[in-house]
Amino acid sequence: MGKDPGPSGQNKPKQYKPYVRYSGLAFQLLLTIGVAGWLGHKVDNYLQIRFPVFMLLLGTGAFVGTMYKLYKSFDQE
Repeated sequence: MGKDPGPSGQNKPKQYKPYVRYSGLAFQLLLTIGVAGWLGHKVDNYLQIRFPVFMLLLGTGAFVGTMYKLYKSFDQE
């Protein structure tokens, strides 16, 4: 019939959990900065600004915001 894993098999932490968590955070960081940079580029082109002001501002703001969110997630642990 079915095997009973017992108490020792129920609470085993998975080995790949930190890897999955940190790769997800890295993907979120890259995606957020990429989207913010792309939107800044579009705004700069729309306003016909030669120097990429909005691309730099939005990219930097996204980076700072993501780092703050990362800091808060580590602070909760």
